[in-house]
Amino acid sequence: MTLQIQQETHFNLDEMLALYKASGINRPIDDRERMAIMLASSNLLLTARLEGKLVGVARCLTDRVYVVYICDLLVDKASQQQGIGKALLVAVQQATGPQVQQLLRSAPSAMQYYPKVGFSAIDNAFHIQRQY
Repeated sequence: MTLQIQQETHFNLDEMLALYKASGINRPIDDRERMAIMLASSNLLLTARLEGKLVGVARCLTDRVYVVYICDLLVDKASQQQGIGKALLVAVQQATGPQVQQLLRSAPSAMQYYPKVGFSAIDNAFHIQRQY
């Protein structure tokens, strides 16, 4: 099967919600309006498709010259362990360039994954947790 990675400017909300559900990532997928706004507000959206089926997404916010924040990196559980996440991360770097720092916040279950694909842990970050 051929993997196709591409930058998207439009998306099918039902297709995206199905992928979020199939990936197991914790997002408010029952709140369609919130998810639609979240996806539409991303200014770099990369998708991975196998034979046309959406199997992965890298949802990002970037200024394209200094930093890119990878908000979501998700792959359908049925398609994990095939290098799709890594291919999406490579595509993020190709889309933004080597001068752009890549940042992300990992789910606890993925803490061991990111060092394997070239990310270093940082200890100089802060956050205010969302209310819901």
